[in-house]
Amino acid sequence: MSDLTPPAVILDKPQLADNIGAVARVMANFGLTDLRLVSPRDGWPQDRAWATASGADWVLEGVRVFDSVAEAIADLNTVFATTARPRETRQPVRTPREATRVLYDDTASGLKTGLLFGGERAGLETTDIALCAGIVTIPIDPKHHSLNLAQAVAINAYEWRTLILDAPPPRFREGEPPASNALLVGMYEHLEEELENGGFFYPPEKKRSMSQNLRVMLGRAAFTEQEVATMRGAIHALARGRGRVLAKLAAERAGKKD
Repeated sequence: MSDLTPPAVILDKPQLADNIGAVARVMANFGLTDLRLVSPRDGWPQDRAWATASGADWVLEGVRVFDSVAEAIADLNTVFATTARPRETRQPVRTPREATRVLYDDTASGLKTGLLFGGERAGLETTDIALCAGIVTIPIDPKHHSLNLAQAVAINAYEWRTLILDAPPPRFREGEPPASNALLVGMYEHLEEELENGGFFYPPEKKRSMSQNLRVMLGRAAFTEQEVATMRGAIHALARGRGRVLAKLAAERAGKKD
């Protein structure tokens, strides 16, 4: 299975160039090459990254930089968020070994996959975790749960490499593949816009958590491209129907005034 494309590694708001270089080094150790950065604190490129990459130049030279997690994972189908805290989301939580098996099967089915890691201090935003298919938590000893960024990437990359070397028969997906994250985010935003117009987000201060819960709930359905198109058609039809009702009410009121 050497022709399989390894998962992309996405670092959200990394702070230190040294850590980015260390991540590139462990990625190269285990055969991963696609490194994506979201709003690195000190910009990109940074010389210190090359100094700590220990020769893994091809990983750093291929780095792509994005303004948001949504943009960084837009072309991917299956993304797991690597975090020690599930936060408020009700998403499946897997170990790196369990998650790697899912990524392996999806990759063998022709899907694009990725692993999302938070910054050194703040970790991942819950709204970004909600864009992912699930959570990966490394089973470290709770008496000392400090793990640096490169170590977290290395553990997940090691599990991928081990699975590839063992080369188990992939469990191929039945039916249509899931839609890309770009299509899903478009559907989420379409729904949220119409719900906003309909007064669903009340009180206003709860909009963020309500929107996040909707995205997690819909994300668990693993929509295909056709299902996304169907859902957006349904949203459009409901919004158009509401417009007709409002127009009818306005006409009736105008008639009464006359």
